[in-house]
Parts: sequence; C-alpha cells; structure tokens
Amino acid sequence: MSSAMSWAGGDFGAHATCVLAPNANLMTLDGTNTWVLRDGERSIVIDPGPPDPGHLATLREVAGHVSAVLLTHHHFDHSEAAREFAASVGCGVRALDPAYRLGSEGLNEGDVVKVGDLEVHVVATPGHTADSLSFLVPNDRAVLTGDTVLGRGTTVVAHPDGQLGAYLDSLDRLHALAEKRDITTVWPGHGPVIEDALAVLDYYIAHRTERLRQVGDALQTLGPTATARAVVELVYADVSPILWGAAELSVHAQLAYLRGSD
Repeated sequence: MSSAMSWAGGDFGAHATCVLAPNANLMTLDGTNTWVLRDGERSIVIDPGPPDPGHLATLREVAGHVSAVLLTHHHFDHSEAAREFAASVGCGVRALDPAYRLGSEGLNEGDVVKVGDLEVHVVATPGHTADSLSFLVPNDRAVLTGDTVLGRGTTVVAHPDGQLGAYLDSLDRLHALAEKRDITTVWPGHGPVIEDALAVLDYYIAHRTERLRQVGDALQTLGPTATARAVVELVYADVSPILWGAAELSVHAQLAYLRGSD
C-alpha cells in the first residue's frame, strides 16, 4: 500500500521510537522494526530483532529502563535477540508461545501491559503465524501489527503454521477495532508507518479476496489437484521468480482454505 519510500525508523506519536535493525532483505524489506514505547524513563521493547551488537546497543540507549520485552511472533527476524537483550537489561520476554519466553509471564489475548500511564493492549491476530499478536496503543491511536500488516506490500501467510482463514478473521478484527477505538496509525513490523489504518486494512482485505479469486480461477484452468507451484507460475507470472518461494507459502494457505482443509 505504501510507496517505495526510504525508511529509517524514527519517533512516532507521543511514546514510540522505531529502531530499524540492519537485516534488510527481500523478506524483511528495510529490516525489522524494533519498537520502543516509553513513558518517562521506563519503556517496553517490542521485537528486538537480530543479535546485532550495534542494534542492541542503540536499543539500550533509546529504551532507558526496560520493563518488558514483548514479541509479536516467533520468526527469528523479530525474536532472535530477545533473550539476549532482555537478560542484558534485567527484564523478561513475554510471548504467546512459551518456547520464546524468558521468565514466567506469558502474553495472551486481552492482556494489558503498562509502563507509567502508557497501556499496550494485546490482540490475538493469528494467520501470518499461529502465534501472531498485535498491540493496540490507545494513547497514540495506533496499532502495532508485527507482520500481520506491513508498511509496504502484503504479508506472507506462512503455511502450514499460518492459516488463511485465521488471517482473514484477524484482518476483519483489526478493522473493527480500528473503527471502534478510533485507531488511525499502523506501526508495522517492516516498512514505513501507515497513517490511515482503515485504508490499509481495506486494501489488505480486498487484496486477499482478489488473490483467492485468482487462485480459484487457476484451479479451473489447471484442475482441482494442481500443485501450489503450478498455481504460483500462473497467478504470479508478473512477479519476479525470486519471490515465488514466498508466494508459494501463501498459495499453499489459499489452496488449503479453498479445499476446506484450513
């Protein structure tokens, strides 16, 4: 949805700083967005990203006294440095998946993580992965989406861990929450901040609907037992073959959804 602009992180709203990790590639766009949410001297750090010494040093400088590290999901470009960073600042790692926690506290739908007067509300948004979470920040009328919504392009549904039915439900849920809570801004896990939350969610929902139609049409052409790769070669013919591997993950999810095995 966003244009191919240069993105380097920065300060957003009254409480957020995005520290961009130096791990840019085809899948991570400009790199992983590590978010620091501060109220005074205390902070919450979300998705510390890769174990790059310079990145982690910058995080410690920006974050001040860290109360908690939170994870949007388990993918390594978001979670790999979480334990190392949390141990270095003396706090825990809270995640939906117990395997990625440090300490006894988890992170579940409906939890509210507080630092000073700042509240972070946990919203379960499975689909990209089974453990994907988003975080509402009502003070800044923002939602932090991890890989559920990106600042540029669209998200891979990482089948089989990710499922399209769950992902579509999560998009609908985020849309409803944005309307109900007057959320205007998306702070994504990769790519630039989006200033119109409802517009990007409308786009994501429409894009998934159109892709499903295209995959359904491809099955009419190729036959009901067509492989995901064959569908990719037809539906994504205008996309660089370098990206076909990622597209194939999403097509597996689309085929499972259409065949009723999601």
